[in-house]
Amino acid sequence: MLRIHFSAGDLARTRVAEEPDPLWETVLSLHQLHENRREPLLDAWRRRRRTCDAGALRMLSPLMPPRGYFPDFLTPAAASGGLECGIDAVLSTPRRQLRTELGLLSISTPLPGWTRQLADGEMSAVRRLGRALRVYHASVLAPGWPDIAARVERDRRHRTGAQCRLGTEEMLRTFAPVLRWEPPVLTADYPVVRDIHLQGRGLLLVPSYFCRRTPVALMDETLWPVLVYPARSPSPEEPAPSAARLAPLLGHTRAAVLQALQEPCTTTELARCAGVSLSSASEHAAVLRRAGLVASTRERHRMHHSLTPLGSHLLTGAPTG
Repeated sequence: MLRIHFSAGDLARTRVAEEPDPLWETVLSLHQLHENRREPLLDAWRRRRRTCDAGALRMLSPLMPPRGYFPDFLTPAAASGGLECGIDAVLSTPRRQLRTELGLLSISTPLPGWTRQLADGEMSAVRRLGRALRVYHASVLAPGWPDIAARVERDRRHRTGAQCRLGTEEMLRTFAPVLRWEPPVLTADYPVVRDIHLQGRGLLLVPSYFCRRTPVALMDETLWPVLVYPARSPSPEEPAPSAARLAPLLGHTRAAVLQALQEPCTTTELARCAGVSLSSASEHAAVLRRAGLVASTRERHRMHHSLTPLGSHLLTGAPTG
């Protein structure tokens, strides 16, 4: 049982993450690769592991066991700014934290020899970890990132809409039965008994495509409180994400960029949502603009992008009028 204790100040500081977190999705998706339960939403995705570099899987799997503890340094708060921000934070983890958390992991999980160099903060081992994270994301997560982002966005809109209309307490009730709000405590089924006291810091709720069954919290309670939970499934009447349909026509990355533009955004926001670099987002937006699918306007130092009626029609199938 997990119990998260709120005060009035915590309710005021509780919010839902604006984007899928690439490193939480990395850890939780790797857990799903080891699951045997059949689930239509994930079965096709699991087959993509064949395209993942075997060395990256060998390196990451011991650090992210599907049961029990995994190190907090693998899911830093900076990853909310995108994959590269998150990896930079992982590579900058203090040596003391590396040693402490890898020591905790070794109690329950046999670790390969190279993790001793990682625990000592040796840069060669740290850089190898960074490369493995990038390779895994590019080969396993990036092809399906539009669907991941779309599901997370649907969930975020549902939660934040309830919070805006009815307040944070009513928003917390929308998580039932996964989370149960019994003021002033939020409870959930959990592998171990834990009590987390927010102490005025509030709670960041992170919807996750790959989180299943139970939510996940950081072990270190000195870190900013985070609770990762399963993103709400799309309702039957909602259209299926169109990225898979458009990918053969546009390519996976350009389809992701087009789908990310369902809401107007800047180039920086587009890069974060589509899981690409800033230069790549700008280049793909330019190609889509020349094709008449995207309109772009400059405001001071920022470029804002939105779908044209033709782009919206291509993405959703809705008539252009």
